[in-house]
Amino acid sequence: MAAASAVLVLAAPAANAVARPAPSAACDAARGAVTGSLDALVTRHGVPGAAAEVVDPGCGRWTAARGVADRATGRPMSAGDRLRIGSVTKTFTATVVVQLAAEGRIALDVPVERYLPGLIRGNGYDGHRITVRQLLQHTSGLPDYTESLGKGPVNEWRFRHFEPRELIAAALKMPHPDKRWHYATTNAVIAGLVVEKVTGRGVEAEVTRRILEPLGLRDTYWPGDSTRIRGPHSHSYFPAPERQGSEPEGREHQGHEQLGQEQPSGTPLADGTAWNTTFGGAGGALISTPADVNRFYRGLFGGKLVPARWLAEMKHTVPADPRRLWPGARYGLGLIASPLRCGGMWWGHSGTVPGGHRAVGAVTSDGRSIALALNKVPETDRAEAGFRAVVDSAFCAGDRTPQQSEESA
Repeated sequence: MAAASAVLVLAAPAANAVARPAPSAACDAARGAVTGSLDALVTRHGVPGAAAEVVDPGCGRWTAARGVADRATGRPMSAGDRLRIGSVTKTFTATVVVQLAAEGRIALDVPVERYLPGLIRGNGYDGHRITVRQLLQHTSGLPDYTESLGKGPVNEWRFRHFEPRELIAAALKMPHPDKRWHYATTNAVIAGLVVEKVTGRGVEAEVTRRILEPLGLRDTYWPGDSTRIRGPHSHSYFPAPERQGSEPEGREHQGHEQLGQEQPSGTPLADGTAWNTTFGGAGGALISTPADVNRFYRGLFGGKLVPARWLAEMKHTVPADPRRLWPGARYGLGLIASPLRCGGMWWGHSGTVPGGHRAVGAVTSDGRSIALALNKVPETDRAEAGFRAVVDSAFCAGDRTPQQSEESA
């Protein structure tokens, strides 16, 4: 379908610096609400560890954590630990594409065929009919190759290397999605190849040069084929293969109807920390920390990465399929716009990796931001709602509603 677009106009955060104000009731309420939401994920929903960093111009920068980062040693969860951020990577890739568009080196509304001739061809798919914008917005009509992975035992593919063109070829053999908006990591992997074609350098090098280095994101890096996470990091966990039979799907491409009931107490978990994430590539391979994720989104919305006109392009949204995200979510160019329970919207992205890490980075119109890390993917509707509730807790506690976004057709 050709979904009707809307521009959500939000003021960028006024500054990236964080003040150190005197304590207030609103700040205390936010800290208490976030801590309580993290505690609920651990005590009610079986997540071993959960941590968040919150940045608020009125309350400063603070962290909260509950549970353990390592079940074997009992080491406490920490917001300073690295983790795999999964599909949060998509915003990094989209930002580089938009930077190149601002430089006149990529045109968002031309066919992908111009940059990658012959790549998208066969089974009714045609690169002549798919634009770069549609890749970033998930309106290309392409299927998600990740749904073809993990059909056999996890260890048959968990540690192997995947090439981008191999993943795209797998997607082109799949049936066509039944809706025009269809969340697919395939789109981001193709966008990464467009970046490589235009610049002569891989998307990893361009993200590093254009985003990681300028913003000083020293804890964010591409792991390549390495299956380990460097430096302090949380372990990650997923239902043991003997129980599940295959890897757990990422929440971004998992419908509500696919989620089961609350997991029984004592469900066996496998350690999924070691994983070759070349299967995610430009759409899901980055390793980072909550602090770096916060710094990235604050830099993006604070005007440090793309000009205002092009940030507005990124915030040009279409309705997302609630089966593949959640009710009320909209999607721009590598960005999710999501409603808050207290009104207004947050902007950012969530991410999942099959080994068990789950992340989100979110900012609001008044300059507040949160980055959240879990070391196990929520398995149920209630657990997933609890994950999103942490964001609501940070932005809605203390009766401080972000300014309502203004929509125009």
